[in-house]
Amino acid sequence: MNIAVDLTLAGTLAGIWLAAGLLADALPTARSTRELRRRAGTLILFVLAGTAVFVAVPVVTGVVAGPSAAATAAVLPAVPAVVVLGTTLRRLSALRRGAGTFATAPRAPLPPALRAAAAHPLIATPLQATGIAALVGLPIAAFGMPVAPGGNLAAIAITLAGLAVVAVGVRHALRHSRLSLLVLAPIRRRATRIG
Repeated sequence: MNIAVDLTLAGTLAGIWLAAGLLADALPTARSTRELRRRAGTLILFVLAGTAVFVAVPVVTGVVAGPSAAATAAVLPAVPAVVVLGTTLRRLSALRRGAGTFATAPRAPLPPALRAAAAHPLIATPLQATGIAALVGLPIAAFGMPVAPGGNLAAIAITLAGLAVVAVGVRHALRHSRLSLLVLAPIRRRATRIG
């Protein structure tokens, strides 16, 4: 087993997806439409780079002689990565296009609707779930499937990672809900004045 190659692949996978998760967490804090557009574009590049690493794992392990645990370590983050490719990438592209409509006023403050769209749980949660799952894959790449004398460490790690993903999802849903209310606030004020 070539541990150095496995750890390099799993570490690169974890690093890219964790960085993407952190960047996605900061997406709604952009101050201007130009900054939001730049951050969304950078995030799209991270997603594409992370996908390229997923493709590189079987290619590299096929070229390197000997058994490899990198493919096993990459299976766990592959599940949320499919969600990222199916929904998050589409939402990021739409967000980038939406911010691009303000290209003639690059210093314009970020509209509440774009800020709420940037905080949507289907943007940050799948990215952070992929990063957490890739982090769980690091010990698998280093030691194979570790088994403790009374329980399976991999099952415990997957359970803890699942709980962390649920907590992250709830956090993002609450933030999105709070920012969505700010979109409706001007409409409610106008309705009160008319009534």
